[in-house]
Amino acid sequence: MMDKVKPTEALWEPLSRRAFVMPGKRGDYVPRSPKKPCAYPGCPRLTDRRFCQEHEKLDRDRYNKYERSPDVNRKYGRAWKRIRDRYAAAHPLCEQCLKEGRLTSVEEVHHILPISQGGTHDTSNLMSLCQSCHTKIHHELGDR
Repeated sequence: MMDKVKPTEALWEPLSRRAFVMPGKRGDYVPRSPKKPCAYPGCPRLTDRRFCQEHEKLDRDRYNKYERSPDVNRKYGRAWKRIRDRYAAAHPLCEQCLKEGRLTSVEEVHHILPISQGGTHDTSNLMSLCQSCHTKIHHELGDR
């Protein structure tokens, strides 16, 4: 491993001897954070994430059952995914950024009148946005 450390990375040399080093892009070495205990009460396993693999599924199921809105699949089901994909293909650039003279690819399809307020999935009620513009609109509305 030491033969791959470049002379310009002399400051990283002690770090490259640690157990938590993994190869990065282009062959240089990037330090990896140490594993931490699973956040599930009483679980002794170490993980790179919040929960170990077993408890990650349990936490996801708990979220879907108790915290997620029960009508989310009715509002945003498979049909919405198809509509969203079709609309994003037809409108590949962020509509807000286009008004301001910037070219940004679409990341979100936004409902102008939210579904919760009686809006529909009709194309006249949709707007393609980048993540930044979508967050800005919801922030101004006080949603998120």
